[in-house]
Amino acid sequence: MSFRFADARPRRRPSLTPMIDVVFLLLVFFMLAARFGQEGALDLSLAGGGAGTWEGPPRLVQVAEDSLRLNGVARDQESLIQSLFSLVETESDLILLQPAEGVALQRLLDAMAMLQGAGFANLALVEP
Repeated sequence: MSFRFADARPRRRPSLTPMIDVVFLLLVFFMLAARFGQEGALDLSLAGGGAGTWEGPPRLVQVAEDSLRLNGVARDQESLIQSLFSLVETESDLILLQPAEGVALQRLLDAMAMLQGAGFANLALVEP
């Protein structure tokens, strides 16, 4: 009795094309995700860490959920800006922002945008 085996077929090599496609898509995804992360950054400086001395009248803007206060006095946006112009010598003078406890981040960002839109460029954030 003799056994006869089939002829040996050459081994089939797996295709690398799908793996290359997946690696390329992952590369594109991480490149785009890294780019979008940089655009969302905020340029903030924290007050209290420097050794400089304070010059001029106090300029503390307290941001609450329903109001804005300048040195403890409630103001609307227009009167706040007018009062700040009377307290600063130049628009690059330091203005302190203090969010109230539990205030939404968007509210603080809106107040910062309003002040920067009025020309105040030097804003510092202090803890509540």
